Amino acid sequence: MRRGLKYVPPALLLLALLELTVFVLVGRAVGFGAAVLLVFGASLLGLVLLRREGMRAWRGFRAAAQAGRPPGPEVTDGLVGLLGALLLAMPGLVSGVVGLLLLVPPLRRLAGGGVRRATERRVSSMVAGDLFGPRRVRVYRGAPQPAPEPSPAPAPQPVTDPGKAIEGEIVDR
Repeated sequence: MRRGLKYVPPALLLLALLELTVFVLVGRAVGFGAAVLLVFGASLLGLVLLRREGMRAWRGFRAAAQAGRPPGPEVTDGLVGLLGALLLAMPGLVSGVVGLLLLVPPLRRLAGGGVRRATERRVSSMVAGDLFGPRRVRVYRGAPQPAPEPSPAPAPQPVTDPGKAIEGEIVDR
């Protein structure tokens, strides 16, 4: 986590230069006053959406908790919505466009899936299960595959009964 922090100051500097360049280009195209109004209007819309998205995320989290469902999908959707509204509230045209894109439902679901995968990689399987519920896996029946290398102790053969569920933990390799 810390190794990525060294890139934050240069990234912020590049973002500021990009925002300034885009503002100047838009200002030349539509006029300085219109560009300022565009940035101001986008920031105002972002502030309004920030409150709405925050309340929506909180309601979704509470509904999932009261229903006994894992709150992970509601939390990730709320985080993506809050990030979109926050980017829209920041003064700047590039951040405003990115914020608007994060509020579009298909792109929001796509970003939420990325947040979920990143979270599942960084936390234990047990915590990921508590947040997002059991993982869905696809199991194919077929001929048993030979083991890559024999283990020193013979592993117990799994018992497969089509009527009973087998509980376990998914271990990513």
